Amino acid sequence: MTSHTRIKFPAGLWTGLHQLGISPHDVVRKARLPLTIITESAVTTAQYFAIWQSYSDLIDDIAKGIIELATVFETAHYPPPVLATYHARDFRDALNRMARYKQLCPPESLRITEKGEICTIELDWQDTVQPGPPMLVGITLAFLLELGRRGTGQTLKARLVEFSQPMGDIQALETYFGCRIRIGANHNRLTLHRGDLDLPFVSYNAELLEILIPVLDHSLDEQQNSRSIIETVKWILKRSLTGGRPDIQMVASELGMSDRTLQRRLTDEGTSFKHLLTQVRHEQARDYLSDPSLDIKEVAFLIGYEDQNSFYRAFRLWEGDTPSNWRTQHLGN
Repeated sequence: MTSHTRIKFPAGLWTGLHQLGISPHDVVRKARLPLTIITESAVTTAQYFAIWQSYSDLIDDIAKGIIELATVFETAHYPPPVLATYHARDFRDALNRMARYKQLCPPESLRITEKGEICTIELDWQDTVQPGPPMLVGITLAFLLELGRRGTGQTLKARLVEFSQPMGDIQALETYFGCRIRIGANHNRLTLHRGDLDLPFVSYNAELLEILIPVLDHSLDEQQNSRSIIETVKWILKRSLTGGRPDIQMVASELGMSDRTLQRRLTDEGTSFKHLLTQVRHEQARDYLSDPSLDIKEVAFLIGYEDQNSFYRAFRLWEGDTPSNWRTQHLGN
């Protein structure tokens, strides 16, 4: 985890908790944090996770906490990056803006894929291999569907929701999402009906977007420019590895440039896309192997190897040893 990462905490959350009959002071105390954090504009990743875990501990059931907070949170309390999604042209536009501007509000990041009749939105974490609390995971995915419902004015249903951890009352979640809930998956993912993405938003506000978008884009550009191109590419790769091999076209598209331009900039920095991909896989492999709860097959999948043998061969080249032996030696220290 990157200790200096600061999370912009939505002030509207405290209002939402009040509406649910939960005192923000109780949440903060249970999280063992100073009460002054309620008025702080930003918190660390560890504090952010602790607050969500505290809310989860104070509520009767994770599923109940997810549904109640997702539905009670008023649009008037949305922060600017979320307002830019709520007032988007249609559901697709809203989701793409959400994925883009989520970069301003770590630690969550979203990866959207459209294929055939479905759209999948996978939740990942920026700058940390530590998974977020189940409550935060559930709230994030529920809010994406809630955004579509509020924006279109229709009771949209998801196609499938997958969680990696237990989430409480599954039947309640299935009723809320309108679909099957799968627990124990390798990822946290919301699958939507692709046709729903074409639905226009009744909350579309072109005038407001003309004010918000330039400001948000400027903030995002400043954030990205504060990182070197190598750091930025590695960050994108780290959240795109799971179960596949991200290519330079995908990364370049996310950076808003052509793949030739990206490769030229990397060459100017004395590296290549292929080298950075290998480096990220190596770094992530070491991080994941340091977590004894993950088996070797899961580690291989998480860094983009569908074939476990390919992972073994790559790891031997990196470390001169097998993943199992490396883990035994390093966890024993």
